[in-house]
Amino acid sequence: MMCSMEEDNSASLVPVPLEMFCWGNTANGELGLGGIEDHHILVPRELPFKDVDQVKYVACGKYHTVLVTTTGSVYSCGSNDYGQLGHEKQQKRLEKVDGLDAYNVRSVACGEFHTLAINEWGQVFSWGAARYGQLGHNDCETDLRRPKIIKSLATNFVVQISCGYRHCLALTNNGQLFSWGCNESGQLGQGNKCESVSQPNLIKSLGGVPLAFIASGGSHSFAVSKSGAVFGWGKNTFGQLGLNSELDHMFPAQLKTLRSIRVKYIACGEDFSVFLTQDGGVFTCGAGQSGQLGHGSTSNEILPRKVMELMGTTVTQVSCGRKHTLALVPSRGRIYAFGLGGAGQLGSRAQLNTSTPQVVVGPWLSPSGVSILENNNISDYVVRRIYAGGDQCFVTVTRQKFSMYWHSGPTPRIVAVAIYCSVTLFVALDVLELFVHHLAFGFGRSLVRKIAKDKVSPEDLRILDRESQVWTLTLDKFLACQNQPVDTPVDQDLLTYLETVLSSWTCLNASFLLKNDAHYCCTSRHHGINLVEAGECFKAISRIEHESLKDLIRDSILVNIIPQLAVISPPDVETLRAFITIPMYHEFNNARNSDKLQTPFASAVLALRPEAARVVGLWYIMMSAEYFERLIIVYKSVILKFIKSHTKVDSTNIYWYEGMLTALEILARLNKLNQSGLSGHAQVQAGLKVPYNTFHLVELSDHIDISLDYIKWVMEDTPLRPNTGRKYFCNYPFLFDPQAKTSLLQTDQALQMHSAMNEASTRLLTQLFMFNMTDPAAMSQFMELHVSRDNIVQDTIRELGNYNERDYKKPLKVTFLGEEAEDAGGVKKEFFMLLLREILDPKYGMFKSYEETNAIWFSETSFEDEIMYYLIGLLCGLAIYNFTIIALPFPLALYKKLLGELLVLQDLQGLSPAMARGLQELLNYPDDDLEDVFCLTFEVIREVFGETKHYPLKPGGENESVTQENKKEYVDLYVDFVLNKSVERHFRAFRDAFHKVCGGRVLQLFHAHELMAVVVGNENYDWEMLENNANYKGGYTSSDPTIRVFWEVFHELPLIEKKKFMLFLTGTDRIPIQGMKAVQITIQPTTDDKYLPVAHTCFNLLDLPRYSTKEKLRYKLLQAIQQTQGFSLV
Repeated sequence: MMCSMEEDNSASLVPVPLEMFCWGNTANGELGLGGIEDHHILVPRELPFKDVDQVKYVACGKYHTVLVTTTGSVYSCGSNDYGQLGHEKQQKRLEKVDGLDAYNVRSVACGEFHTLAINEWGQVFSWGAARYGQLGHNDCETDLRRPKIIKSLATNFVVQISCGYRHCLALTNNGQLFSWGCNESGQLGQGNKCESVSQPNLIKSLGGVPLAFIASGGSHSFAVSKSGAVFGWGKNTFGQLGLNSELDHMFPAQLKTLRSIRVKYIACGEDFSVFLTQDGGVFTCGAGQSGQLGHGSTSNEILPRKVMELMGTTVTQVSCGRKHTLALVPSRGRIYAFGLGGAGQLGSRAQLNTSTPQVVVGPWLSPSGVSILENNNISDYVVRRIYAGGDQCFVTVTRQKFSMYWHSGPTPRIVAVAIYCSVTLFVALDVLELFVHHLAFGFGRSLVRKIAKDKVSPEDLRILDRESQVWTLTLDKFLACQNQPVDTPVDQDLLTYLETVLSSWTCLNASFLLKNDAHYCCTSRHHGINLVEAGECFKAISRIEHESLKDLIRDSILVNIIPQLAVISPPDVETLRAFITIPMYHEFNNARNSDKLQTPFASAVLALRPEAARVVGLWYIMMSAEYFERLIIVYKSVILKFIKSHTKVDSTNIYWYEGMLTALEILARLNKLNQSGLSGHAQVQAGLKVPYNTFHLVELSDHIDISLDYIKWVMEDTPLRPNTGRKYFCNYPFLFDPQAKTSLLQTDQALQMHSAMNEASTRLLTQLFMFNMTDPAAMSQFMELHVSRDNIVQDTIRELGNYNERDYKKPLKVTFLGEEAEDAGGVKKEFFMLLLREILDPKYGMFKSYEETNAIWFSETSFEDEIMYYLIGLLCGLAIYNFTIIALPFPLALYKKLLGELLVLQDLQGLSPAMARGLQELLNYPDDDLEDVFCLTFEVIREVFGETKHYPLKPGGENESVTQENKKEYVDLYVDFVLNKSVERHFRAFRDAFHKVCGGRVLQLFHAHELMAVVVGNENYDWEMLENNANYKGGYTSSDPTIRVFWEVFHELPLIEKKKFMLFLTGTDRIPIQGMKAVQITIQPTTDDKYLPVAHTCFNLLDLPRYSTKEKLRYKLLQAIQQTQGFSLV
């Protein structure tokens, strides 16, 4: 292959000017070609216009054309029947519009017979037909032949305008969308139909949606959000709204089928619509009778359908005429047209309609230097921008400099060029087009191939002009505020910016979006916010020291943005982003702002419809634990503010301020979210976003009589006191710390015991008068058990048989036969310890022990009578009721079952980590050979006394294999079998007995882990606190030498010996739910150091002789703490 190459060695290239071509209908002069005889231009023709190199944008009406230049001048041509040209000069050439010389116009839009323009200050001008109010001048029905400012929009800064045939849209810099004009099909989006609306009205239903682009068809409208949500409204006779119907829509409706494909730009024809996506795909819908949809047919489409003929290409521009469509593929340098072609608007030489994309025959090149028209000049045209409207089309082009070209001869050279240039698909396609060209015109002609020296790129409509966008909060602006010296005047432009963006909910929703379009497809799992950027921005706001700026920012947010949040049913999830960003504002931490900030914010969250509330809730769970905790702390401080302001006078009667009730309700919502937290987060407690104690309001008990609150709460909704709907703090139990909950348990115990004792006294008096003493136990004010150590289980069963359910509420007293001790608490402790030790002995086979966790669970194969399980449940309830900690090694799952909570795989972890791990591995296994690897069916196999037993997990489960599709069902059924179904009978007996003692509303206040701590205590030892809380009497003080030596010895003991000391002195080695601060011991002296220390377990009292040496004290103490059984009177 022979080639020659020429290089341009000039040091610099001078930019070459822009030029324009046009084609289509020009019967009214709309192409601006002057007084020519042709009414239809069939192929692109160069447009002679003196300022062509300054053309910025072209808009086309039905029979007229308007363009704006980079210098801000406006020119028009075509029909002027309604004054739509804005001048009275000749109509067939582009002439300057009168009355706009003093303004720098930025953009223009054309309706059927009217025109709009916006200047650099966001002011909107209109002229032309006014019959339907489309000019926006109130009560003006006279056509305007000169531009006139729309006064009702004068206080707004408009960034985008769009015209339908007889209606208009205007988007402002603060995100508000206005509409006016004809509304016969609901195209104004105001929720009604009427002939005309002559003044711009806000489309309220799109409030808060951060819009990026607006478009209008003949009688329909569209808006696209920042993250790709598409809304359409108006006429829908042909399905042009893409909503899968042919009904008009008077309100904006979202095209949910387009949400995931990232629509960037929309062009509208008279009754059809074209959508351009981020990846360069083209979708169309609506009227198709002229082929304008490009699907190879003339059918209408009521859902957006991809133009398959353009697949494999990246389209960057689309534009629509009345019934035809243009699309630009820059990689080929080709403009494609389809639809109505009777006026030559397809640019294909023929006046025929076409329903598939056809190349517009124009004198421009592809980026690879190939032109379908022969052109031997070194400079050639490259397309910059395409425009269409009515039945006319325009294209702006740039002359491209080339430095290398070939002159090919016969076919072999074409093949050589193809081989040389086939580095990309489209270069090869260009060569194929050349080959077809030579087949048509002969191989004798010279084929020109040129290599661009300085590449010129066409405009990309997927990249929106920043000037046309809603303003957003940006870090640089707030850094400027941060750096503003105190007591200096602030730049007016900066003030205007702050007033705009900080007064608009929409601007906030448009801010801090993830880069590279990662914010698209905003869903409940993806808010699209760059949290780092947002954090930096609000941090800069918190550092502003200029008082005027601080006041402006605070007032703008509190007075303007916060009230805008009160939208019960937002139109899209993008409107909910403000619920994430506003809590980042530093003043959100200040409870003094509660009336104007935290309370209305929480009210807005609580008022959201269920679906929107679910989205916000999931977003909160996705946030960091620090963010979530901050929300909780803020609303706890709001509650505390209200409580402190009121309880200075009276702690028993609380006035329930609306702000306090709102704060309580939002905390209840956050608490519910916390308990349903997403797995996989770093959680302090399994399944929780933050620990339960994050919600505890420790100061509550200091300001509120919570016992009285509980009594009122319990009495609510009883036969004597029907439900009044009043709220109590017991409705929000998550606020109570362990100390408060223990106090409420004591209150409940006191109420129940008092009631039981009164009832017993009443029965005693009744039987005395009736001379009927048949039931002495029922008349006793105590439930007294007399048991022996050697036969404690049978004795307990016998003694409990003397009492009925009512007696369980009485105070418990235990006496060991043959022992002198009065039960003031210590005897009960040992009774529970010995009885449970005996019942849990493996010889009974009632429970299965798990070595990994030292936990027990109900045996699936026990032959023990249900009375034994009933007994243990009763003992568990009695222990709680009598505030006695017992050693009952059940996992947390038991307490969740008692509270009616659902058990999941995670609960199996507390029983058998190995079993839980195996099931989790099954869930995590990704490969298709799961069935072969695990070989599982829906059954559980157990070895029972040497016999293998099979338990189907569901009907026919033994014949159903576990697969990738059903493995979750298997795991759920397996967990349910182990923790529920296999032990259902035993647990029912346990639960029924437990609830006979501890039933009632008090249990509603507890979490499962708190109930577990009440029963078995915990091992969160704090030995320093034990020492600090100790009391001394009989002459001992904390500084006494014997006491100081005692604590030295104690702190030197190993943990096991310290636990023995706790068991020796208090009757248990476990710590109450309130923590070590609830364990108070008292030490008193005795005179004779020959004796061992003596423990009065009932009172946590230690008799400690004054030992002469540290060694002797250590020896005697270690001897004493080995003696932990038996009671006697001292």
